[in-house]
Amino acid sequence: MAAQDDTRPTLLFVSPQFLFPLDAGGKIRTTNILRNMKGGAFRIHLISPATPDEETSWGAEVTGICDEYTPWRIAPRDRLHRFAGLLSPLPVSVWSDALPESRRAVETVLKTRPDVAVFDFTHCAALMPSYSFMEKCGARTVLFTHNVETEIFARHARTSSFPMSIVWQMERAKMARFERNACSRFDTVIAVSERDAAKLKEDFGTARTAAIPTGVDLDFFGYTSPTDETGSLIFTGSMDWRANQDGLMWFLNEVWPLIAEKRPQTSFKVIGKNPPQHLIDAAQNAGANWTFTGFVDDIRPHAAEGSAYVIPLRVGGGTRIKAYEAMAMGLPVVSTALGVEGLPLSPGEHYLKADTPEDFAAATLRLLAETDTRRMLSMAARDYVEKNCSQKSVAEVFERICLDTLNAG
Repeated sequence: MAAQDDTRPTLLFVSPQFLFPLDAGGKIRTTNILRNMKGGAFRIHLISPATPDEETSWGAEVTGICDEYTPWRIAPRDRLHRFAGLLSPLPVSVWSDALPESRRAVETVLKTRPDVAVFDFTHCAALMPSYSFMEKCGARTVLFTHNVETEIFARHARTSSFPMSIVWQMERAKMARFERNACSRFDTVIAVSERDAAKLKEDFGTARTAAIPTGVDLDFFGYTSPTDETGSLIFTGSMDWRANQDGLMWFLNEVWPLIAEKRPQTSFKVIGKNPPQHLIDAAQNAGANWTFTGFVDDIRPHAAEGSAYVIPLRVGGGTRIKAYEAMAMGLPVVSTALGVEGLPLSPGEHYLKADTPEDFAAATLRLLAETDTRRMLSMAARDYVEKNCSQKSVAEVFERICLDTLNAG
């Protein structure tokens, strides 16, 4: 990558959330891209909401991913504000982020006339100023989509029971309108997989799309052969994300009883922030041998205790960074097809695929029982991520897309 040079074009990166700690897949993906782009073709100017405590606590980490940082403050909102989003023409998730102070902050920094402006996540498009303002600003624009949002909402509607299914259907319709309009406003839309890029073109007629691969920090997530002793299953993910909650409730109600019947000594550790009390209570009431860690600074010591890793997802979108992290650490994976959607993996070679409760339980029990199968999947998966999933290569693709967008202007 190019050396530091003040004459480099400026890339303004608009994040709708403070990026630290790295406790969610989207934050991990974005932060690693920025970290590996720093010192390259662009001078990176990051802007995001932040509290004074976040700025103080994470200042060194922020400095490591950008050349300049501009925070903005968000006034606290109560639950009534989010509830009001149900009456808005915007989806609730967009309504919650499209705050006046956020819009003002983004508009102010755009007046510095960056060369390229990247908006992180689809709902961040709500912070883009008017067409006339953007024409005067002159910045080329990129929307970085971590999911096809409308598809996620549709999946929630299909898997939810009444009356939440109706709420999700209404939100899906609002998201479809918003996502179509958002994609049309940007010079380039970046997706996290070729599959998502094709979906955006098909559903919304997105004119210029590009895709980046999913990466993993191979130095941080070092390889360890899966343990033979514990018979413990592992899941990692932000437990305040509905897709993870839905997947684990399905796993608890439909799959776990089949595993526990055959192998009652099996345990399950859920590693991730903000596990909902209703899920904790449900596991306790079922007598399931489950442990919830809540937020941890480092997932690796916890994951190292596992014999296998499960991804029982039924809804969601984008790509699963958690799958590559598990593969990098040497944990053999059992997943639904949707759990590894967008990742170019081969079932039976890199992971075991299972979509029904019976198949998921059988595949999990097979991994727990067969040492050779665990080790075969573990080594093949690590070999795959080493050859295809370095963070540096992902950042290089992202940077090239931004340069192409700039030069196309």
